Amino acid sequence: MIPTTSFDRSRLILCSLQERNHLLDLDRILHLEPRPVMNQAFRRVARNIRRARKVGASVILMAGAHLLRDGLQRYIIDLMEKHLIDCFAVNGAGVIHDFEFALVGGTTESVSEYIRDGRFGFWKETGRINDIVCEAAAKGKGLGESVGKVIHDERFPNRQISVLAAGYRLGIPVTVHVGIGQDIVHQLPNCDGGAYGAASYTDFLRLANILERVENGVVMNFGSAVMGPEVYLKALSMVRNVAARRDASIARFTTLVCDLVHLPNDYRKEADPTDPAYYFRPWKTMLVRTVAQGGESHYVRGRHKETFPQLWTALTQEDDYDRER
Repeated sequence: MIPTTSFDRSRLILCSLQERNHLLDLDRILHLEPRPVMNQAFRRVARNIRRARKVGASVILMAGAHLLRDGLQRYIIDLMEKHLIDCFAVNGAGVIHDFEFALVGGTTESVSEYIRDGRFGFWKETGRINDIVCEAAAKGKGLGESVGKVIHDERFPNRQISVLAAGYRLGIPVTVHVGIGQDIVHQLPNCDGGAYGAASYTDFLRLANILERVENGVVMNFGSAVMGPEVYLKALSMVRNVAARRDASIARFTTLVCDLVHLPNDYRKEADPTDPAYYFRPWKTMLVRTVAQGGESHYVRGRHKETFPQLWTALTQEDDYDRER
């Protein structure tokens, strides 16, 4: 017989964020500053984004949580305010960092320190996210929209650097794609896995709806090795399935991947399955397979605090941007 007894969460003890040593504070948040555009791929992608704006095609930014941990909030929000992106897709950890930054001005804990006595992740204030998610699911709302609304409406002290609050304020979807058990809030007694599934699935369908307009558009992925390419792949298959029924095509669009993995110069060719890099999903999924019928792809290796400002500069500061406004 398979045991059916679940872990009793009523025994768990929570601490206050006031007791935590934050590894990152507001000094981490970068100011908007133009940077030298060292990689021509950013200029090419910037031109394609401007073209997408003109023809009404989608521009989607996908990211892991490190884009926020590295302090790129002002760059992302500026692109949202200029309506240069239609959707920001992030994982569950991204919500936690955004929420904590906005609420207490700090985020990220030392795993090695707090895991020793089981305090890792057990922060009462962060657990408020679970209550928001439950309410979102009950109302049929998305996860990103609902957390952003609370940060905005309750006037969190540092809401000006919250990407989720900016998305709510501007009406630009911030879609959150959660893996149950992967985030610290899933440890807490008030977590409802069903509510997370419902709210995150609402966000997935919103992302797919935006992806339906990606012909001649752009999809970018900064640092998401699993969530980004996998969610994108399934949503793209959905929209291509529908397009095929009306003899349409979704093939001509641009992908950009920025990460730290070393890829060969011929990254537009799929790796051999004997190569461990074959299992780096952004490569085979976003740079090869899904653009093989007429799209184009670009890979730039580097840290987010170096690459994302270059993209922003190419898109908003260079001469061709000013001429095309």
